[in-house]
Formats: sequence, C-alpha cells, structure tokens
Amino acid sequence: MRFFKTWVLPLNAWGFMNKLVLEVKDLVKQYPSRQEGSKHFLAVDHISFALGEGEILGLLGPNGAGKTTTIQMLLSTLTPTGGAISFFGKDFFKHRSEILQDVGFASTYVSMPAHLTVHENLTVHGQLYGLRGQRLKNRIEKFLNAFSAWDIRHQEFGSLSAGQKTRAMLAKAFVTHPKVVLLDEPTAALDPDIAYEVRKFILAQQRDQNVSILFTSHNMDEVTEVCNRVLVLRKGVIIADDTPDALASSVSTSRVNLIVGDGLKRTIAYALEKGFAHTVKERWIEIALDEHKIADLLMGLAQVGVTYSQIWIEKPSLEDYFLHIAQGKRT
Repeated sequence: MRFFKTWVLPLNAWGFMNKLVLEVKDLVKQYPSRQEGSKHFLAVDHISFALGEGEILGLLGPNGAGKTTTIQMLLSTLTPTGGAISFFGKDFFKHRSEILQDVGFASTYVSMPAHLTVHENLTVHGQLYGLRGQRLKNRIEKFLNAFSAWDIRHQEFGSLSAGQKTRAMLAKAFVTHPKVVLLDEPTAALDPDIAYEVRKFILAQQRDQNVSILFTSHNMDEVTEVCNRVLVLRKGVIIADDTPDALASSVSTSRVNLIVGDGLKRTIAYALEKGFAHTVKERWIEIALDEHKIADLLMGLAQVGVTYSQIWIEKPSLEDYFLHIAQGKRT
C-alpha cells in the first residue's frame, strides 16, 4: 500500500472525481545533526500526496512520524528543505499570502495571544482576512456557538482551560469560511461530548460547504468516522494510503469472544494447542486469531464438546492497524 508519486483524483461522497485543492510532491524536511560526523535527520522524507475538493484526509502515524512537521510546512511556519507544495493549482511559495486567505488551521498545541479575549482574538483574525462589521460579528457568534464556546467569549485566552482553548481555536479555523482546513489533533483536549459535536460539525462542513480537511488524530475511532482516506506516516515516509476500512482489513487478526456454558477448560486447552492468544475472565474467553481460521475454531470447539451461550466476533479496527505499524510491522 505504499503511496507513490503519481495518484488518481480522490472520489467524493457521490463517486465523482474531485479536483485537487492541495498537491505535495517530494516534500522534504531535513535537520542538521547535533553530533559531529552524524547524518542529518530527515523528519519528512520525500513524501507526495494530494487532497481532493470536499475530501477529509487523515494523516496518521506514531509520535515523531512527521505529521506536525508536514502541517507546519503546509502553513509555511516551517521552511521545507525540498519539494513542492501547491494549493488550488498555484505554487505555495510564490502565492503564499493569497493562498493562506483560503486556508484555516487549528491545533490543540497552538495558542492565540493570551491577553486578548476570545472575541477580541477572533475579531482581529477576521479583520486580517477582510471581514468587517456585522458580517464578522455574525460569523464569530455562529462558530463560537458551533463549538459550545459562546459563553467564554469575554474571557482572556490565557485564562482558559486546555479544552476551552481548543474550542476557540476551532472557531478561529472556520470563521473565515476557508476552502481548506488543517486540523492537528483538534479533539485531543476535549471532553467526549464536545468532541462528538466537533466531529458532527466537521462532517457538516464537508457536506454543506464542500470544505477539504487534512486531519491528524490519535483517536482511531474518530479517524474511521470522519476520514474518507488515510495516509500513514512512519519515520517521515508515507507507508500506506487507503480508506480506514481497507487499512483495518489488512490486519488479519480478529477476536472471537465466547461466554462458555460448559467446557471452559477444554476451550483454553484448544486455544493453547493451536497457539491462539487468549484472555479469560470468569466464563468469558477472548481468542485472537486470523480471520480465515474462525470457522475451524468453532468446528474444533464443537468437536470437543464446548457449548457457549453468547458469541461475538470483533473484526480488525483501524486501531489494530495503527498498533501493528507502530510496532514496526508492515502489512
């Protein structure tokens, strides 16, 4: 599933080809070594990818894989060592100011001026993008309400909790109605109910405004829910590019859960004999095995007289895939 330097246009939700709003070709970020005689460190190693109009593209990888470095280069807060970036068919380095008028950004790890209130911060930000008067006021109210942050509008940004800061940053990312939004772990500091509302909002923006989003997260269920496609980074290299379901299915291990009525010891003995990893708690047993061996497992348990009152099978998830590659394995 290695992603190469040529690609087909991503499909939108209706199956039509999307035009590209972002293209990255051979992007490199290299840092000099701190130790004499050592090699330079490649944080991002010649990566190429594209983002289609109206697409939500996940960017996954273990810590240090190069995700945030990539986003920083897409915002020009970090200068690439090499490669090319284009937004809307225009060279980013030649048309930076023009392009950034249509690009929003939010991160759990980036702040706004601490001494200004949330409302003041958003007002200054909107004015820098040409918004004025009642139009700007309406936008600020709309997006602060969207992220349950209207009640903190008169608080200084520096006084907010981590979750409140994140909600204010999300409002800032969307208040200018950008065409592309870069979201770096946008729900990491949020309570589950607010994170759920943020995901609903993101999907609504995609559906109603055709916004394109590059999305990083360590919440695999969240990525599965919102992303059309996922890029996987490891050590600065893209090692996979596919849908969340396809990546999950590339990991063959499934989990068979049984509540055993009679024959728990025989079930454990069978799992040990076949070399299946398993977990036991009272009358419940979970057996991990390749998906194609499930039928054999159930037939084998029947042959040794095991009966069970409940069974459910967990197919591999995107989290299973993530753990798989985080351990240095390839699918």
